[in-house]
Amino acid sequence: MPASTTCSSFFQKSSAFLIKTDSGLKFFFVHQNFPGQYLHIVRSLLADNEKHPGTHEIVFMTEPNANTLNGVRKVTYARPPQRLDMAHRDAREFESAMRRAENCATGARQIKKLGFTPDIIIGHHGWGELLNLTDVFPGVPILGYFEFYYKITGADVNFDPEFVMPVEQFSAVRAKNGINHLALTLDQHGQVPTRWQRGTYPDWAHRQLNLLEEGVDLATCEPDSALRRRVLQGPGFTVAPGQKLITYVARNLEPYRGFHTVMRALPAILKARPDVVVSMVGGDDISYGTAHPHGPWREILLKELNGQIDLSRVHFPGKIPYPQHLALLKRSDAHIYFSYPFVASWSLREALACGCLIIGSDTETVTEFVTDGETGLITPTLDPNALAQTVLTALEDGRNTAKLRKAARAYAVQHLDLNDYLRRYRDLIERVSGKSLAPAKAPPTARRKAAKV
Repeated sequence: MPASTTCSSFFQKSSAFLIKTDSGLKFFFVHQNFPGQYLHIVRSLLADNEKHPGTHEIVFMTEPNANTLNGVRKVTYARPPQRLDMAHRDAREFESAMRRAENCATGARQIKKLGFTPDIIIGHHGWGELLNLTDVFPGVPILGYFEFYYKITGADVNFDPEFVMPVEQFSAVRAKNGINHLALTLDQHGQVPTRWQRGTYPDWAHRQLNLLEEGVDLATCEPDSALRRRVLQGPGFTVAPGQKLITYVARNLEPYRGFHTVMRALPAILKARPDVVVSMVGGDDISYGTAHPHGPWREILLKELNGQIDLSRVHFPGKIPYPQHLALLKRSDAHIYFSYPFVASWSLREALACGCLIIGSDTETVTEFVTDGETGLITPTLDPNALAQTVLTALEDGRNTAKLRKAARAYAVQHLDLNDYLRRYRDLIERVSGKSLAPAKAPPTARRKAAKV
């Protein structure tokens, strides 16, 4: 569906729900998968509108999907075609980004004709959607999410000697920064979620990059020690009170998140501890890195370890609903979070908030959050024997485990509070836009004390 048709028809249908006032801001969010990582800040702005109707106007542009939020004008732009055969292989991602930029600008011109000019534009720079919006709305500030600057050395590429990237592919890695560089030449405002991710960018770019550390809902992600005294019915398996549950979570089961190291550590763990049950949550697609030529990584590792893993005690539930994900974290006796030097997952923050005993890899992606011996245990990323020994030692040492769990929760309370994150986010919006936000309607206060686990 053309972006112009989508935008105009939606505005004609929804123009009545807003009460315009002279306070608040007009927001234009852009993310190809509505609402993306903007759910919490959008809800905070909607809370302003609940307290004082019409405070903010919120328009969100996205590719078509079924998600909705009451009070948000969702408009869609045309998904770019995948006709990339004529493009150089290194330029295909850039080609898609340029088409997204073009389609977003077309849609933005339509909503401008319908009378909407934002006070601030907020979006993710990863897909190129924001690149042409300064032409449509000159003078309107952009707050863009910068996630990662691709490098040949010092990050994910060739970190793992088992999967060496051929030098012929280096050019494709550099080409991924084409969108990054164009976004930086807009000379606008950026946000990054961790110190390490900010550090991947060249020094000359740092003046544009505001560190905005993300938070989690501490009331939802909180410890529940009672779960260990009850039978937990997991996705396709059961964990009894006397059993030890080892958890692992990734969007997809792949080497970038240490899946191969974890799998190779399991035979020693299972042999030493007959009471251990393992849950490996994640899909069989590829989020990062490259696919194995002979099938999903789960199947490849199961073939490699044929006969060494008791599959009655190791479970692969795939991608699961969020409540089940949290139940597993809260019941977990040891949660393994591994990653190449790359973007940190939300599940790491959630595991800290749930008071998990986290056993993490020795990469800055993890150690920015987990301090060895204080808020968790750190072990070499590529050494399955060391991982197995760390897990077994942790399961034996109940006193130290309790201390680490409590410290993990305390860290989350101090550093990962969603309410603090939203306050800092709102402050950044005010600085970028030069305008004041109305006081937010306070959400239920998250528990401020570290809970017993």
